[in-house]
Amino acid sequence: MTTPRLSTTEYAVLGVLAEGPSHGFAISKQLDSTAELGRVFTVRRPLVYRALDRLVETGYAEAISTEKGDAGPNRVIHRVTRPGRRRLNQWLTEPALHVRDLRIEFLLKLTLIRRSGHSPLDLIRDQRTALDQTLSALDEARTEPDDHVELWRQHNAIATAAYLNDLEDLYT
Repeated sequence: MTTPRLSTTEYAVLGVLAEGPSHGFAISKQLDSTAELGRVFTVRRPLVYRALDRLVETGYAEAISTEKGDAGPNRVIHRVTRPGRRRLNQWLTEPALHVRDLRIEFLLKLTLIRRSGHSPLDLIRDQRTALDQTLSALDEARTEPDDHVELWRQHNAIATAAYLNDLEDLYT
């Protein structure tokens, strides 16, 4: 049996559920652009409900009860399952594969790890290791490019290396 592939949205919802049972409306509030997680990765309410359905379908979450809604229909309370918690924990240890993925994927993982009360230091170090070769190659190729894309990549590499260094200092 193959492990179902989850989207970043599904991982974000699963991460919120791992903090405790909740319903879609409350999860969407945590992924609103003004909330801590939403500052990293904003998810609109319909996509939260779609992600919940998919997580139930894959066996990573389950409905456990319903409660009366404030002004609308009953709210279905979900919780993460053991397989869901295992999959989330595995994903939280996997570094992003590309510099471009740090903006959402890595920051989301970092935020979820911090919210769980654990240190993100292992992820930070693994992230640096995963990108070392790419960052070194971009640094070695530093010239005065006349290609705006290459210039962007070089600046991102410099900023990423500095960011990971500062993060490691912050958590050691």
